[in-house]
Amino acid sequence: MPEAPLTPTGSRLVLPIAGMTCASCAGRIERALLRVPGVAEAHVNLAAERAEVVGTASAAALAEAVRAAGYTVPEAVFILRLGGITCASCAGRVERALLRVPGVIEARVNLAAETARVRAVAGTPEASLVAAVERAGYQVLGTEGGGAAAEAEGAARLAREQRQLLAAALLTAPFLGGMLGTLLGRDWMPGPWWQLALATPVQFWLGARFYRAGWAALRAGTGNMDLLVAIGTSAAWGLSAWLLLTSGPHHGPQHHGLYFEASAVVIFFVLLGKHLEARAKRATGAAIRALLALRPQTARRLDAAGMETEVPVGLLRPGDRVVIRPGERIPVDGRVLEGRSGVDESALTGESRPVEKDPGDAVATGTVALDGRLVVEATAVGADTTLARVAALVEAAQASRAPVQRLVDRVSAVFVPVVVAIAALTLAGWLLAGAGAERAVLNAVAVLVIACPCALGLATPAAIMAGTGAAARAGILVRDAEAIERAGDVTLVAFDKTGTLTEGRPRLAAVHPAPGVTEAEALGLAAALQAGSEHPLARAVLERMCPAAPAEQFRALPGRGVEGAVAGRRLLLGSERLRAERGADPAPALAAAAAAEAAQGRTLSWLIEDGAAPRVLALLAFEDAPKPGAEAAIAGLKRMGVRVAMISGDSRAAAEAVARRLGLDDVAAEVLPADKAARVAAWRAQGHRVAMVGDGVNDAPALAAADLGIAMGTGTDVAIEAAGITLLRGDPALVPAALEVTRRTLRKIQQNLAWAFAYNVVGLPLAALGLLSPVLAGAAMALSSVSVLTNALLLARWRPHP
Repeated sequence: MPEAPLTPTGSRLVLPIAGMTCASCAGRIERALLRVPGVAEAHVNLAAERAEVVGTASAAALAEAVRAAGYTVPEAVFILRLGGITCASCAGRVERALLRVPGVIEARVNLAAETARVRAVAGTPEASLVAAVERAGYQVLGTEGGGAAAEAEGAARLAREQRQLLAAALLTAPFLGGMLGTLLGRDWMPGPWWQLALATPVQFWLGARFYRAGWAALRAGTGNMDLLVAIGTSAAWGLSAWLLLTSGPHHGPQHHGLYFEASAVVIFFVLLGKHLEARAKRATGAAIRALLALRPQTARRLDAAGMETEVPVGLLRPGDRVVIRPGERIPVDGRVLEGRSGVDESALTGESRPVEKDPGDAVATGTVALDGRLVVEATAVGADTTLARVAALVEAAQASRAPVQRLVDRVSAVFVPVVVAIAALTLAGWLLAGAGAERAVLNAVAVLVIACPCALGLATPAAIMAGTGAAARAGILVRDAEAIERAGDVTLVAFDKTGTLTEGRPRLAAVHPAPGVTEAEALGLAAALQAGSEHPLARAVLERMCPAAPAEQFRALPGRGVEGAVAGRRLLLGSERLRAERGADPAPALAAAAAAEAAQGRTLSWLIEDGAAPRVLALLAFEDAPKPGAEAAIAGLKRMGVRVAMISGDSRAAAEAVARRLGLDDVAAEVLPADKAARVAAWRAQGHRVAMVGDGVNDAPALAAADLGIAMGTGTDVAIEAAGITLLRGDPALVPAALEVTRRTLRKIQQNLAWAFAYNVVGLPLAALGLLSPVLAGAAMALSSVSVLTNALLLARWRPHP
């Protein structure tokens, strides 16, 4: 469908719409849009596949109304790299400016990464977003992450800031030496005119960034941290210059009566804090850069004649054949056509051992062929590859906002005006108390300088970036910040059995034919009946016996088994539930064999000939071995104080045998796929906060019903889509690791917010009461942001327990 452009004209908005097929669709969408508060008119054009809406309703509300009517509004996602944002109030201002752009559905600014992630109606002009950011007083340095150019630009900016910091250090060194001399009882402070000469370039050259950013905030009708620094240091420099110039050239004040060192050293400390902050921010984004660095730039493509040609990976298309030599990274997601090789998948999945790949096996972009030449047919390229999807998920998670951040947003919106008001009250209070103008101004300057919304703004995103990055390196993808908060409350983890706790590749362990039936006959009938099934138990039967002909009138019985006609005989093959429902009673010998097999934890299937008097023909016993890490995973969860349960469609005897072997606390057996979500709801009704772990289509409802869904990445896209956390490899040991890293991330968020709030709650009154000099206030402000980032970066060292 061609995307209709978004063309706001006054209060008119054009929405592209997908999924319409007839006039009734158009009418339904019109009625849905007209019910949205603020919509005055709505006209849907079926041929153009778009709706024109007149009114004041937001794009988000309109898109939600279209989705509720059963259709979709195509969306585009923009990643804007921002310049000039320094604190939480800056981030909030940019978000509000972007949300005012017609067509924008959601805007999230990540202060730590200095990016804005914007969801908008498809066709929204990127230029309108850039213009909105610039009207708010900030810059857009690039879009879509910027790749290598953004990396080079970031490095250049860091180097430029480092040179400015060095200049500030040299110019303020005499002031720092004088302050040290004062502590030692020595007079090392430069003379008055030297102080003016040293402080002026620091104030107006190296501190120019604060004036520019502060003025931009004032033009936008608000304030930020730069404005506070600019006002505070200007007051200290201006007071000192006035005292120096008004005292006359021959009777200048003693240098101890000047406060040039306050303005210069404060700017130096703020610049130092900003530099350390920028370095820490780059470290928090290392996970994304490391993932994107895995993509090869070129590939060897095979033409129809079998000739190799090196081409940029951007030219590859699904169906192309590419050659990978030993030691090279694989440039596409694909299927091995020729060759064998061990493949290092550690950078993508966290699996440290090489995985052997043979013809027919799947390979992923960014992994490394170790010891063999492979010819691979591309199945996904570019943005459709697993690597690109993983990078997008990590980036989206890092841009997400934790629910606890709402309090920070409310505080940041009023922070700067409140601080300016406190500074004004401090100035007035000291003057009314009889203190001199110098003391009153210095205390007010200290209030302005110590206030730091940076720490508040960085507390949450820095921890999320570091935590989700560390998790991604271990093969754990966290969807968003809300999943982090939910993981912290989990009290019960429920595992699906097949493919999650067990290998999911059952084998036929035993066949028990009824009297008068041979084993070969029973296997032949079972194989014919299951020739049309993709169930794992069917594959296990077909590995033992190839059917002469498939069954006719084949039909699957969800959660029970299958039925069909073989050589004119109506047959059923399925669970104990199916046998009981059809009233087919086994012979005593078969009943005894069933009890013995179930006691060993094997899954039972009954082959039944249907009719007026259904008759059991055979019992088939299947064995599905637990995964190597299953027992350790359950033990690890128990050590964390989490209760562990299992949901299975198997018989109770078989499920309980597996539970005893693995040490599970609770078992829900003989549960139909449709009932898994109800079982999760029952645990929640008992007061548990439930995490559900699964990998199949039939697990998706339960994953969605749980407080937290955890999907095995080896499973289906449906299961992954319904989950809050995705494990890139099917190792149960990643489940306790996922809970551990998310809980640590949540603790870091809480610690950072506690520190940021405490810093301001304690620091502002001390400065207002005259107990902090502007210099100490500047050092404390720089320390607050750096300490928050350093605390968050401790998460980068996290590794899952072996």
